[in-house]
Amino acid sequence: MENVKIIECPRDAWQGLPRIIPADEKAAYLRLLAESGFRHIDAASFVSPKHVRQMADSEEVLERFFASLPSGVAPPEIIGIVVNEKGIERALAARGVTTLGYPYSISAYFRRANANMSRSESRAVVEQLRKATKEAGRDLVVYISMAFGNPYDEPWGPEIVEEALVWLKDAGVRTVSLADTVGTASPKDVGALYSAVKDCVAGFELGVHLHSRPEGAAEKVMAAYEAGCRRFDSALTGLGGCPFAGDELIGNIATETVVRTFGEHDVETGLDLAALTPAVARTKEIRAQYSYAEKMQ
Repeated sequence: MENVKIIECPRDAWQGLPRIIPADEKAAYLRLLAESGFRHIDAASFVSPKHVRQMADSEEVLERFFASLPSGVAPPEIIGIVVNEKGIERALAARGVTTLGYPYSISAYFRRANANMSRSESRAVVEQLRKATKEAGRDLVVYISMAFGNPYDEPWGPEIVEEALVWLKDAGVRTVSLADTVGTASPKDVGALYSAVKDCVAGFELGVHLHSRPEGAAEKVMAAYEAGCRRFDSALTGLGGCPFAGDELIGNIATETVVRTFGEHDVETGLDLAALTPAVARTKEIRAQYSYAEKMQ
C-alpha cells in the first residue's frame, strides 16, 4: 500500500551525463529498480538525439528491459517524455510506455530556450497529447516548469500557476506535477504555492518535482506533504536536475531521503529503504563512471 506515490526518475538523472551509458546497462538498471520495488519510473524520453544524446536509444532500452524482466516482477508504470508530434508517435510505438509526459513551461523565456515554442504552440501539443493518449488508452502527466518561481524577471505568482492548471483541467489533463525547476524555492514557498493552487484542480493528481541542495531536501518534501501533496518525483542519490540551476549542488531530491523522511513520519511509500541499497550503490557507480567526458587521446 502507498500513502504517497514515488516516481523514480532515472531519465532525468541520466540525460545530463556527458558519457553515453550503453543500452544494456540502462536496461539492467531499470530492471534493478523494478526488483527494488519501484512501481512508477520516469524511464525514457523521445526527443531529438541532437538535443539529448543520452536518450537516443530509449526504444532499445525499453525493449531490453521488458525482455529481461523476471516473471515474478510486475511491470512498473513507465513514463516517456515527449515534446512534439514525432515524440508522441515514438512513445506510443515503444514497448511498455504506459504514460506520456510533457513539460509545460509558464516561463516564456524557458519555453523558448528549451523547446522553441510559443504558449499557443505548447498548448496545441498538450491538446494533441490528450487526444492521442485517450485514443491509445495511455495516461498523461504534464509538468509545469517554473511553478515555484521565475529567475528571468518575468511575471510569476500563484495566479499564473493556477491559470495554467485550470487550462490543463479544461483540456482534459488529470495528472500534473509542479516543478521547482531551478531549485530556489524554500520549504515555506513549496507549501504556500501548493496550498494556494490545489483547490482549483480538485480531483487532480497534483504532484511535485522538486530540486534542492541535499541539506534542504527533507524539509521541502514535508512541506509539500503537509500541504496535501501525495505524488513525489525523485532520483536515487539526487542525480540529475536542471542545468539552468545556478548552484551546482542543486539537483533532484534523493529518493533515499524521501523514503527515509516519510518513514520517520510513519508515511507509507511502498518502498523499503534497506531494499534500495543495491540500487543506490549502482547509481553511485554510474555517477562516477559517466559523469565526466572521455579524455582525448
